[in-house]
Amino acid sequence: MVAVAENPVTGPGKGLDMLELEITGKCQLTCTHCLTESSPGADHGMMTEADWRSVIIDAASLGISKVQIIGGEPTVHPHWAEFVELALSLGREVEIYSNLYRVRDPWWPLFQREGVTLGTSYYSDRADEHDRVTGRSGSYLRTRANIRRALERGIELRVGMVEVLPGQRVAEGRAELEAMGVRRIKVDRVRAVGRAMLPGQAPSLGELCGHCTHGRAAVLPNGDLAGCVLSRDFPVGNVRERPLAELLWSTEWDRLVERIPLPRRKGAVCGVCGVCQPNDSEGCDPSNEACDPTD
Repeated sequence: MVAVAENPVTGPGKGLDMLELEITGKCQLTCTHCLTESSPGADHGMMTEADWRSVIIDAASLGISKVQIIGGEPTVHPHWAEFVELALSLGREVEIYSNLYRVRDPWWPLFQREGVTLGTSYYSDRADEHDRVTGRSGSYLRTRANIRRALERGIELRVGMVEVLPGQRVAEGRAELEAMGVRRIKVDRVRAVGRAMLPGQAPSLGELCGHCTHGRAAVLPNGDLAGCVLSRDFPVGNVRERPLAELLWSTEWDRLVERIPLPRRKGAVCGVCGVCQPNDSEGCDPSNEACDPTD
């Protein structure tokens, strides 16, 4: 058993509650707004199985309480379930963020394990509109069916919705999810990252919701450490070259933290700008405006 450290802001984990592990770029879908430009033709990246295992062990030793297994579509990685099992064995909570396009029967018991939660994306209550976003005919029916199966099994599920198309039926899609029994739903705008960037548009920290680095970090398929998967264009180093703890305590990480504005929460006090507090969701929340920590 790995010795687990405490996780105060001044401790080894640098105040992180969650580490996002983007274990692959491969996916069955080709979503028009994909932040990773994932597709069926993408690969798993440069991180080996041993590399990912080392990162998970390091995260546990730093006291980071939760890891998110994400992609691409994480379940197409040959060792994704082993990564989940390892994290659980180290006392970590795990979220698996899947498109739920294909769920094999042996996976359901793992999704039902104590300490595991499931996340997915949904775009509309209409199959044609949903499939237009994902680029895959039949994705709406498959995802919807697997959402129902997850709920029937009592699996803790959250759903993220992104407004991609003009006039997209997001409100109707949300109502459909609520009618099925989904209780955790977040709606976000498209962030100009990956495929969502317009021609000639440069990566910008202004596209972030403000939660990157504040309680979370991400390791990308090439080993880069970023503030979150959306801040992928602003890495601070690579875990294949330097240990996770060293990167978190580097000047590069501190500089990135200083560049990202904190999220604004009405009526709350964060001790920095007087109106901020961490968001309890695992995704961006556009209702939380960013504020300048120097204000």
